[in-house]
Order: sequence, then C-alpha cells, then structure tokens
Amino acid sequence: MTTVVFPGQGSQIIGMAKDFNDNFQIARSIFENIEDSCSLNIREIIFEDPNKLLDQTNFTQISVFAASVSIYKTLESLYDEAKLNINYMLGHSLGEYSALTCSNIINVSDSSKLLKIRGNLMNTAIEPNKSGMAALIGLDCARIEKIINQKNLSIEIANDNSPIQIVVSGLMEDINVSRDIFLSNGVKKFIKLNVSAAFHSKLMKEAQEKLNNNIDSIKFTNSNISIISNFNANINNNILDIVKSLKNQMANRVRWSESIKKLESTNENKIIEIGPGKVLSGLIKRISNSFDIISINSIEDLKAFE
Repeated sequence: MTTVVFPGQGSQIIGMAKDFNDNFQIARSIFENIEDSCSLNIREIIFEDPNKLLDQTNFTQISVFAASVSIYKTLESLYDEAKLNINYMLGHSLGEYSALTCSNIINVSDSSKLLKIRGNLMNTAIEPNKSGMAALIGLDCARIEKIINQKNLSIEIANDNSPIQIVVSGLMEDINVSRDIFLSNGVKKFIKLNVSAAFHSKLMKEAQEKLNNNIDSIKFTNSNISIISNFNANINNNILDIVKSLKNQMANRVRWSESIKKLESTNENKIIEIGPGKVLSGLIKRISNSFDIISINSIEDLKAFE
C-alpha cells in the first residue's frame, strides 16, 4: 500500500516542475488546462517569475498546485495502478486540493479555479500587516495550547506540523506580545513567517464562507482513494464528509501531526511526497519512524522511484 502527500504554501521555488513540462506531454497538458481555466500564465510565473509573483499568496497556491499535479499525473502515466497501489492521499493546506484532484475527486479545471479564488480571498481577507503567523520550534501542540490558555493569549494554533514545530496565527499585535511569553516558557525559536495574513484561524472565517459558495458549485466524484482531511485528521471516503472538511479547512487548524498518526494506525508504510521541496518528508520523519518516504520533484527522482 502507498500514500501520496502534497505540500502547501512555502514549498514553492522558481523552476519547479519545469523538467516535467519540458519532457512530458501529460505535464504540459496539465499546465495548459490550469492556464486556460484560470486565465493566468502559470508557467511564466513558475519558471521565470519576472514580476516577482510566485511568493504572493494569490499566485503561490495555484502555482504549487500546478507543479504538484503535473508531477503526479506524469508519475501516474508511467506506472499502472497496481504498481502505484495508492490507498490514501493527503496534503498540507492547499495541498489538500492537490490530493483531491490527483485522486480524481475534483477535476483539474474546477480545483484550479477554486484555488485561484482561495488565494485571492486569503491574500485580501485582512488589512495588510494587521495579522500574521509565527513558527514555534521546540514544543509540541499540547504544550503550546497550554501556554496559550494559561497566559490568555489571543492567538490560535494554525498548523500542528510536528512534535517540535507549531505555527500560530493572529493579529500582529498579539503575535508580537506572545513572542517573549513563548520564549520564556520553553520555545527554542520564534520565527515570524512571511505571509500576508493569519491563515487557518478565525480571522479567515469570512473568507472561508465566501469560498464555500464556490465549493458548493463544484462536482465531487467518488474515488477508491481515501482522503485524510486537514480539518479533523479523519480518513474520509464519503464525499459529504470530504466536502464538509474542505469547507472548514481555511479557518481552522491543519492537523498534520494527527493526520500522520492516523495514517500510521492503518499500518501503511510507504509514502510518496509529490511536489516542490521535501518539507513534508522532514515533518513526517519527526512525527513517526514507521514510514519509508520518497520525494519526487524532478525527473531524476523518477529514476530513484523505479
């Protein structure tokens, strides 16, 4: 059995998946589909980025998605279903859309349209510089939550990434106030993230509701691949449950550690990370030592897979 995982925002790099676009028609067709669906020159942004758009949320999300899906569809075209033997898919934040697309629950065109809207909504949800996020290194989710409650901090856990890496979201003034409190209570590093707003928090509630109007218009299709959802870390193969979780994702915590522990409980032991970078592989190794993990983000990686 195999599980496929897809990265989220922060993994983007200029040139990601260019070798797939240059060498495989299936990858080119994915890029073309996304460009036509979104009326964006995605490949110019990803491969050249002349206008410095790749790190802007409203372009980052659709770009990482395009790179991830083009790589996965290439892999899928090279190996039959029995060889891949995929039972589960999951993704980190926007990566969940990659998982839903590569499992054929949402088609490429619909998913790319949703992500374009999602990126725009998240980028403009709150007045610039009013809110943000910070990564806390050294303590697990339970201990961070205890500090937040005991010190009555007005921030939220946005990403439970690993037992030693938690991301918090909130208004910038509250993020700033929390810094010294965390550092004096066991956090080893406090790193402000270069993001446009407090993602995966209640501050995204209005943006989430707007996105849900668009999610309601999308056709979801049953798949034999199960999805482990960010919102509740449950294994879902029922479309109603998948949609419900997706509708709650943007304004709630990404339960990545719980998701990997849930996967571990299935006795799954092989993971393929698809997309730019190897961020998720690093996080997963800190959560569990039960998995053999391979990352595929270049043609050279395909050879290693074989």
